[in-house]
Amino acid sequence: MTDSQPNPTTADPTNAMPPPEPPPTPAAPEAAPGTEPVDTAPVAPGIYWGTGRRKAAVARVRILPGTGQMLINGCDVEKYFTEPQDRVDAAAALELTGVRRHWDVRVNVKGGGHTGQAGAVRLGVARAVLKAYTQFEATLRDAGFLTRDARRVERKKPGQRKARRRFQFSKR
Repeated sequence: MTDSQPNPTTADPTNAMPPPEPPPTPAAPEAAPGTEPVDTAPVAPGIYWGTGRRKAAVARVRILPGTGQMLINGCDVEKYFTEPQDRVDAAAALELTGVRRHWDVRVNVKGGGHTGQAGAVRLGVARAVLKAYTQFEATLRDAGFLTRDARRVERKKPGQRKARRRFQFSKR
């Protein structure tokens, strides 16, 4: 050891340095995803449209200022979609951004089955919310709500029972 550095074994405990202070805590923590954002004012008040497609289903969605009521083809969402997952999908974009109670949703959907219709409604609602709140684009895109699911039913091929299933092979 050099003369400029004190020997730690012979150091006087009364001259010890105080422990370092903990780092300061942030003044205001950021809101967690899915909670009410600080600035929830839409770009401009009014009615916003969004179109969603999934498989053979097409949904035309309108969101307008209101209390959170959701009507699909004139029926309440609880009556229209009997599967719980379809109900969750239909309102997922509004729940993620935390603005469900500020908007009434009116949807006209046709074609496909219940799962395809729920996916179409989800995409349409997300697109309408994006028009109302441009600051939510990253949140909606990261959650996958702005990506159209392009999967379709594969066509049946000639000489086969279904798209991939072949007729039973008989050796003799």
